[in-house]
Amino acid sequence: MIEENDDLINDQDEPQETITRVTGMYKDWFLDYASYVILERAVPAIEDGFKPVQRRIMHSMKDLDDGRYNKVANIVGHTMQYHPHGDASIADAMVQIGQKDLLIDTQGNWGNILTGDSAAASRYIEARLSKFALDVVYNPKITEWQASYDGRRKEPVNLPVMFPLLLAQGGEGIAVGLSTKILPHNFIELIDASVKHLQGKRFTILPDFPTAGIADFSNYNDGMRGGKVRVRAKISQLDKNTLVITELPYGTTTSSLIDSILKANDKGKIKIKKIEDNTAAQVEILVHLPSGLSPDKTIDALYAFTSCESSISPLGCVIEDNKPLFVGVTEMLRRSTDNTVALLKSELEIKLGELEEQWHFASLERIFIENRIYRDIEEEETWEGVIKAIDTGLKPHTKHLKRVVTEEDIVRLTEIRIKRISKFDIDKAQQKIDALEEEIAQVKHHLAHIIEYAIAYFNRLKKEYGEGRERKTEIRTFDDVDATKVVIRNTKLYVNRAEGFIGTSLRRDEYVCDCSDIDDIIVFTKQGVMMVTKVDTKTFIGKDIIHVAVFKKKDKRTIYNMIYRDGKSGPSYIKRFAVTAITRDKEYDLTNGNKGSVVLYFSDNPNGEAEVVTVLLRQAGSIKKLKWDIDFADILIKGRVSKGNLVTKYSIKRVELKEKGVSTLKPRKIWFDDAVQRLNVDGRGELVGEFRGEDRILIINQSGVAKTIIPELTAHFDDDMIVLEKWIPNKPISAIYYNGEKELYYVKRFLIENEGREELFISEHPNSVLEVVSTDWKPVAEVVFAKERGKDRKENLEINLDAFIAVKGIAALGNQLTKDKVNQVNLLDPIPFEAPEPKHADDIDVVDEETVSKSDNTEVRNSDTVAAEITNDDADTDNEGQITLF
Repeated sequence: MIEENDDLINDQDEPQETITRVTGMYKDWFLDYASYVILERAVPAIEDGFKPVQRRIMHSMKDLDDGRYNKVANIVGHTMQYHPHGDASIADAMVQIGQKDLLIDTQGNWGNILTGDSAAASRYIEARLSKFALDVVYNPKITEWQASYDGRRKEPVNLPVMFPLLLAQGGEGIAVGLSTKILPHNFIELIDASVKHLQGKRFTILPDFPTAGIADFSNYNDGMRGGKVRVRAKISQLDKNTLVITELPYGTTTSSLIDSILKANDKGKIKIKKIEDNTAAQVEILVHLPSGLSPDKTIDALYAFTSCESSISPLGCVIEDNKPLFVGVTEMLRRSTDNTVALLKSELEIKLGELEEQWHFASLERIFIENRIYRDIEEEETWEGVIKAIDTGLKPHTKHLKRVVTEEDIVRLTEIRIKRISKFDIDKAQQKIDALEEEIAQVKHHLAHIIEYAIAYFNRLKKEYGEGRERKTEIRTFDDVDATKVVIRNTKLYVNRAEGFIGTSLRRDEYVCDCSDIDDIIVFTKQGVMMVTKVDTKTFIGKDIIHVAVFKKKDKRTIYNMIYRDGKSGPSYIKRFAVTAITRDKEYDLTNGNKGSVVLYFSDNPNGEAEVVTVLLRQAGSIKKLKWDIDFADILIKGRVSKGNLVTKYSIKRVELKEKGVSTLKPRKIWFDDAVQRLNVDGRGELVGEFRGEDRILIINQSGVAKTIIPELTAHFDDDMIVLEKWIPNKPISAIYYNGEKELYYVKRFLIENEGREELFISEHPNSVLEVVSTDWKPVAEVVFAKERGKDRKENLEINLDAFIAVKGIAALGNQLTKDKVNQVNLLDPIPFEAPEPKHADDIDVVDEETVSKSDNTEVRNSDTVAAEITNDDADTDNEGQITLF
């Protein structure tokens, strides 16, 4: 509309100015444009998971499908009949589908998602539909069609996809005023979740990226707005000066990752010597470090300052009923699964109709030929007469049919050739009818049990197409890089021993230990059954659980000692074994396999400890010796399939622990890497010592707290730690501290009284300060006095702390050091002293080869008779053809 602008001052001598108001035009056109971009370009539909260009590509590939490869350029040209845009956008969209390795079987250079290399030109590469796509994407009988943009052809409104394809492939797009970012999920896990949904169970699905890597989904928020996913590269140490990156975080390539590392190096945030990219089919980036640089610290720096760690913000937006819908991945899966059930039902209904139609005509054909009705038309001269004659001839025989006979049916009967009539076999015809009736009954059964049918359908997809599609991305819970470079055990594991459940949700039951989501749990039951399973909220193992712990892969130091009864009334055996390689979720019988076997004694020993136990028999018959001791140190460590050594053939009343044992393994050397504050067994940092099972580490903090811990490699240490060394129980700790309450310095010597407990050995006053602490046998300290006004400075005082004060309790106040004002206290070289050698059990090597026979009958008689060695050895393997997990 053109109007005069009332705000302008018009002059008769000047031309009149006008304003064109475009408000309505802008409003309508922009809304149309925004709607077009949202609906026709950027956002996928929830029904089939495709954007329009993807749907048209898949439809075109079906048009061209003849089992052979087609040039991508040919497919692109064919797609342009349906998609009113340029060939470049179609080719790019097709390459993206092909790189996801699900719907398109590719041939040629389709690019590399790992390196970021682009695909070859569309005239050089070829494609065809995959078997999976042909199986789950197409069915023209249940497809709703619409006219293409020029009206010349028909295209599907939505493809009848019977699989949560959108979640499997992921989707990303930027429209006008909104965007979508749906992360890809694991093929097998999606099927499992669909089955759980159909069974009415709860499920959780988490993304799985084609570049693998490690991801933290604790803030995933079901893939909706506001969620965040942290992804990391998988970095490991190749040697002391080399790190290797073998998996990438989603959204990065080897090129972008290397660029970020070089930039961080240029900025001085990390130090590297050089970097090599050896990526081909698998990622391999070698990061060479300068000598003396801690690899662990560099790994943390890579996560902190480079693209080795990144954050992804998912946003679940889809099209439903021509409108954008913001929805989480859980609801997407539910709707997709429900849609699959509806499509399967429609498919079955169409098939049922076709089968019933086949049965109807086969029955008519038999009646027509068997009763020789075709002879009734020989005298008829008109078409109407032929139709009437056949209809009249059929009527007495059609009462059992499921619908009335139509003129169309009669016309089809007239089209039967004489040759077919002459060779008609009544028995074969009946067999065909019977087969059709069986198929009809089966289809009706499927329709009546559509949920069970859908579950079987999903399980078939998993079986046929799930191989090689296992989860690639490792699920962890990340902590800040400053705190830890690995996942921390922040989940508590509980056990209900009587009912046989373990899990992280059993908070009312017995607490076992802290664990992480990626831990495996090893469980033993009283029946002698062992299983290793993944940590879950609640898992049933078996009743009467006797031991639960986090399973350590390839752990040869943890030794299990066991005495069991073979069968309900059989002899009892003793065995020692390690568990190094297993198949997850498989039950292993540690007894001889006879029904009624029961474990009489069991212990787990982190460092191969061998205790002494007392065996007590039941009074029966002429048994003379009812009680004797057995030392597990006399039993060789063998494989878990070992039958064991014979303890007794009489009934055992009970087995009691008499004496705790010491380690029968060689001591393990442990180092401490100060750069990352972590223990290790790889020789990085300073050697702490050689540790046996009974040995602990002494830790003293600047705050005046002392404690001893088991030397676990997952241990964390406070920043104010000043002493870390192997603990010698009879070695005194000497300390000089300032008592804030009394405002004086005190000296004390003490021993650790409670293993594993933190104990404060200075006063609790907030002004109390630990000056020096020493773990030498005969430490010497130098006291430097402060200069007082009007007096000469007092000479420094050397004190032999061993002679100054005797060893007292850790809670003792100590002896006053001096009344004079002290400037500082220094430790001097200690007085030479030859420390007594600690006494340990003889070292006994673990038998690495798990070679034991089930038919071993060596008897353990008592503590005076050493058990004979097991001689008949069989390899400790899993069932035939079964691959061990670790």
